[in-house]
Amino acid sequence: MMTVVTMIRMKKTAHRKMAVVPGPAEHPLQYNYTFWYSRRTPGRPTSSQSYEQNIKQIGTFASVEQFWRFYSHMVRPGDLTGHSDFHLFKEGIKPMWEDDANKNGGKWIIRLRKGLASRCWENLILAMLGEQFMVGEEICGAVVSVRFQEDIISIWNKTASDQATTARIRDTLRRVLNLPPNTIMEYKTHTDSIKDNSSFRNTKITL
Repeated sequence: MMTVVTMIRMKKTAHRKMAVVPGPAEHPLQYNYTFWYSRRTPGRPTSSQSYEQNIKQIGTFASVEQFWRFYSHMVRPGDLTGHSDFHLFKEGIKPMWEDDANKNGGKWIIRLRKGLASRCWENLILAMLGEQFMVGEEICGAVVSVRFQEDIISIWNKTASDQATTARIRDTLRRVLNLPPNTIMEYKTHTDSIKDNSSFRNTKITL
């Protein structure tokens, strides 16, 4: 199986030089998307500059077929080790709180016991690519974070203050992941994440 690092080395040069468009007879997506990967040492403080240097672009795709070409060669989240993250964001949006598309938004967070990340991640990104959230251009991207004792998935949206939109995203997330009714869901604005330099502390819990 091709490793994440190998894919980064193979793909990053080509995708920086040319626009990504659907191929002949391919099924175009509504938006182009980019896969990213990051890994860091736990417990080490991370500035926005060092974080940006640490995230690696795997590649960008514009069609269903191009997505599967990337995804079929990628390691599944459940097989990752250490403190690792996969990010899938619309092309042009970096998976950073400070990005212009993200800075006024936030994210829904779901903590998973070990063994569930691969299935939930696949269901989440397929729902996102298939425009199942039905919130216009609000969705920015999604992240799966592999940690030692749990895994975490999140979906990012543009406007944290739009409660109707964030509620629709929450309800769709419950449905596409087939979550039990008592699953704890947490929402956090990126402004708060910047203040405490953490995605997963001081979240607002919503049942």
